[in-house]
Amino acid sequence: MELPGQMMYAPMLLSSILEQAARHSAEVEIVSRRVEGDVHRYTYRDCHTRSKQLAQALDARGIGAGDRIGTLAWNGYRHMELYFGVSGIGAVCHTINPRLFPEQIVYIINHSRDRFVFFDASFASLVEQIAALCPHVEKWVMLCDEAALPNAFAVPLESYETLIAGHDGHFTWPSFDERQAALLCYTSGTTGDPKGVLYSHRSITLMCYGSALPDTLALSATETIAPVVPMFHVNAWGLPFSATLVGAKLVLPGAKLDGESLCSLFEQEGVTMSAGVPTVWLGFVDYMRRTGKTSTTFRRAVVGGAACPPHLAAAMAEVGVKAVHAWGMTELSPLGTVCSGSRGYAGKSAEEQAAIEAKQGRAVPGIDLKIVGSDGAELPWDGQSAGDLMARGHWVADRYFGAEHSALDDGWFPTGDVATIDPDGYMHITDRSKDVIKSGGEWISSIELENIAMSHPEIEKAACIACAHPKWDERPLIVAVRREGSSVSARDVLDFYAGKVAKWCVPDDIVFVDDLPLTATGKVQKLTLRQRFGGYFLA
Repeated sequence: MELPGQMMYAPMLLSSILEQAARHSAEVEIVSRRVEGDVHRYTYRDCHTRSKQLAQALDARGIGAGDRIGTLAWNGYRHMELYFGVSGIGAVCHTINPRLFPEQIVYIINHSRDRFVFFDASFASLVEQIAALCPHVEKWVMLCDEAALPNAFAVPLESYETLIAGHDGHFTWPSFDERQAALLCYTSGTTGDPKGVLYSHRSITLMCYGSALPDTLALSATETIAPVVPMFHVNAWGLPFSATLVGAKLVLPGAKLDGESLCSLFEQEGVTMSAGVPTVWLGFVDYMRRTGKTSTTFRRAVVGGAACPPHLAAAMAEVGVKAVHAWGMTELSPLGTVCSGSRGYAGKSAEEQAAIEAKQGRAVPGIDLKIVGSDGAELPWDGQSAGDLMARGHWVADRYFGAEHSALDDGWFPTGDVATIDPDGYMHITDRSKDVIKSGGEWISSIELENIAMSHPEIEKAACIACAHPKWDERPLIVAVRREGSSVSARDVLDFYAGKVAKWCVPDDIVFVDDLPLTATGKVQKLTLRQRFGGYFLA
């Protein structure tokens, strides 16, 4: 006979997170560097009131449960209000990556059937370009006050401040099923059309609790958190919600993500923790080194979106910042692993600790991982056996938005990564399945070769790709960017590999370019490199 528990039940809704902050962290600041160029300050109490004004405005315009509301915006307070105000009434906040090609943005808006789209003024020209191609959008709203609206525009506009001004914020958040959709993000679409991942209130809330744990991101009310990762990139990795959950001061950096701008803002606001992709931190460290600066409050930087090169972690340590390796993906909301200490970690040598910190880390509580071979059988956690990485958990996607069939394989999500897991549970990605190099029947890790290249003191950036070879099927080629003023040769870099990998793993050549192409999420666009250099050894 079943015996139900006799505990109070309240659905896990995102509006509850903001309401909690407004009651218990009411005067804690949210600081935004606006696209207008100034700095805006207000509190969680203010954010809660304005989010409810937005909810009232949307409700008055007929927006209801399940309706999608698009955003094209940087990290700022108005975008934060959209996160909570839209999801709070049961609608879906759909963050759109403005760095995608216009054709992809049009596809995403039409596929999701966004009814309204809110956008920052810096994306006005993009909106003019695509608006006529998005017939389902009923209203385009610029995130500004009435005076800042352009005099002439391709479609009718409304200002955000005018939209919410007629409402008083005296609003009670509705209660509904916590499994209802809250947010929608699309993959970057590097192969084929972008695919939508539809998050529920329950999944995001559980990820926030998991991310705040001491062995995860260790978030607390004593922190000042600055998500550098854009709010249109998997919801800034959940940090706007997680920071609100713990009542931390939140600093939203807007569009200026160069080293000088970040350093200035972090020092001004006393930022202690941030998160971003490696390319952002490379620029940050480069600025700090050139100017001789060190961080006075900034101590932890979560590095994700791509592997953190060991030389980047070392360089960040030199300026007083600890790089915390993490891994995830859009389909994981996105947090999957964080590289934190475990029992016995403190007793290891510095070299052993460095080897651990180069890995992507242990699964966040609420996430389970396994690696499987080509036959689908699970491989041992011995730190050596490499296989396809699979994930399951409370905030892992079951299927893509609009898809009829589940994306799961026997209850597990195939991540597309190749990885090892050691006996302590530390996962190490050795490659993306599409990037691994098969040379003469042997597998070569492109990530390992990239990390070695980027540890050379005269190499700024590097990517390793597989190129067709007449004898060995595929061989590795390094495409690299020299540091400013360097004349390092290909032979110099190839010699640098001696003793670091087996001889047959050493790249066959180095090609120097002015810069590497990046995807819309700041990762190296290897597809473009393969298209350009794929036949290099055949020629």
